Amino acid sequence: MNTFFELIIFSIVIGIGATIVMDVYGLIMRLLFNIPPLDMGLVGRWIGHFKHGVFSHRTILQAENIKGERIIGWIAHYLIGISFAFLLLLIWGVAWVYKPTFLPALAIGVLTTIAPWFMMQPAFGFGIAASKTPNPSQARFRSLKAHTIYGIGLYLSAVLLSMIIS
Repeated sequence: MNTFFELIIFSIVIGIGATIVMDVYGLIMRLLFNIPPLDMGLVGRWIGHFKHGVFSHRTILQAENIKGERIIGWIAHYLIGISFAFLLLLIWGVAWVYKPTFLPALAIGVLTTIAPWFMMQPAFGFGIAASKTPNPSQARFRSLKAHTIYGIGLYLSAVLLSMIIS
């Protein structure tokens, strides 16, 4: 199989799988502990304002709603998950999928926490690493946990894919 084709297909499969693992974790946290996951509508609202040249908000919660913001947010969430899987495969190579190891997947998962801490949370008006939220430490820990779970999902998805392609 062509390596470029494998890179694209494997990134899509692993990224979607890892994002599903992350979302299932969020659902479990909501059901068992009443901890809400990130509202994907807010992600869609943020992205929806890009067309107006608005990339950050005093608070995204008070920003004008965007038509279809929830679906925009969910699509972006999965595309971002695929993109981070692509990054994993760019760094460790497509061969990693045939014999996946845990540490590269976990490292990428943990490193993806940079995105919410230094890009999304500030753009939402929540400050760097949620510094303007009522409980920044809790918000940071929740982001780190969710992205660590995403990393575990990268590994589990790669293991399942390796079983299918071997």
